[in-house]
Parts: sequence; structure tokens; C-alpha cells
Amino acid sequence: MLQRRWFWRVAGYVTFLAVWQFISSVLVDDFIVPPPLAIVTEIGDIVASNLLFRHFAATLGTIAVGFGIAFLLGTLMGLAMGRSRWWDGLLGDWVMGTMTTPGLVFALVTAMIFGLGPGGPICAVVITSFSYVAVNVVEGVRAVPKDLVDMARAFDRSRWQIVRHVYLPALGPYLVTAGRYGFSIAWKIATLTEVIVGTAGIGFMMRREFQEFSMAGFLAWVLLFFAFALFLERVVLQRQIKRMFKWRPEVAR
Repeated sequence: MLQRRWFWRVAGYVTFLAVWQFISSVLVDDFIVPPPLAIVTEIGDIVASNLLFRHFAATLGTIAVGFGIAFLLGTLMGLAMGRSRWWDGLLGDWVMGTMTTPGLVFALVTAMIFGLGPGGPICAVVITSFSYVAVNVVEGVRAVPKDLVDMARAFDRSRWQIVRHVYLPALGPYLVTAGRYGFSIAWKIATLTEVIVGTAGIGFMMRREFQEFSMAGFLAWVLLFFAFALFLERVVLQRQIKRMFKWRPEVAR
């Protein structure tokens, strides 16, 4: 089963590269869509010039700060909204509003407020990511068995003890889902804001290559972005999830 999955995964990449090579060789000029080998050469030049580490570090720093704040804020709001109708009524429409509003809106607004520098991208990441965390946590809180909560109260447990020993273990899968969705949104909005007002980062380099009409350079940064995001998801996040949820195999799959 595993071998078959890897076979189809590799087949998908080979097909993609074959179609790409056909388009750049037959359908359009290679300066419009460079062949895959030209992009590989460009990626090698980026790595050798040390630009890769500097700009990836800038983007990751923005995401680490912005998504860290968003995850904490979304978790607290989700706990409050899930346990209290009052908080749900107060915050529910605002959370749904930020989740359904295009990220471009927040990217432009924060860019006009903060101008150049890291403040705008970090603020945009917080605003666009926290709602995905909050919505998942709300659903998790509402799915917690009421019998467990009633039993904890019957034994005169404090509010913090109920949250620590009843809600948080039950919320584990929901927090993981919230983290994965929120992190993917944070990646996109951080790059988008860097394209608009960034002075460093992956998005900034994409904008620079676009302004110079260097399609090879632009696609090289896009593929580096794609490869790094895939590495984080497949190698880092999924392994950590399997380690954290060994006691719940249905979640760790």
C-alpha cells in the first residue's frame, strides 16, 4: 500500500515536469516559461548567494511572531465562545467576518497603516489567522462530553482544573487542525504582504523578480516556497502530530 502511494506520488511529479517541459519547448518561448533545468540552475544560484537563508529567515520570523499571537488569541477566544453564549454573541460575527474577508483586504489596510517594515505583515498574519483557530476551538469545546464536565463540577473541581484536565485533552485534535489551517493561511498572507510592502522575505524577492521580468527567478522563489511549505507539512508537522497522539491512533494517521 505504501509503495503504491509513493509510486503515484512520484508519477504525479514526473507528469508535471513532462508537461512543463513540453510547454516551454513547444508552445511558448522559453523566456516566458523557462524549462525545469533553467529553474534548477536559478535555485542553485540563489542558494550559493546566501539569499535563501536571509529571506526565508525574514518570512519565518514574521510567521513565528504573527501566528504565535494568532494561535494564543484564537484559542482563548474559542474557549470563551464555546463555553459562554454571551461571548459567542459578542465575538461570533467578528470572527466569521474576519474569516470570510479576503486576506488581500487586511494586507492592504495594514500596509497603509504600518508602511514599510515588519509591523504590517505581522498584524496581517494575526488578523487573518486567529479566526481559523477560534472557529475550530469553538467546535471542539462544544463536542466535549457534557457528562465529563458535570462530573468534574460534582467533584468540586476549579474552573482552571476543568479546562486543564477536561477541555484541553479533548481539544487536541481540534487544536492540531486549527494549527494546520491557520499556519497555511499565515504563510500565504505573510508572503502577500511582503509582495506589497516588504523590504525582505520570500514575497519581497518575488516582487523584485517580477519587476525585472525574470520569470526564471520568480519561478525559482515560488518553487522554493512550495518545497519548504511541503517539507514543514510532511516532515515536521505530521511527525510531531504522530508523536503527540500516539495514544489516539485515529488522530495520528
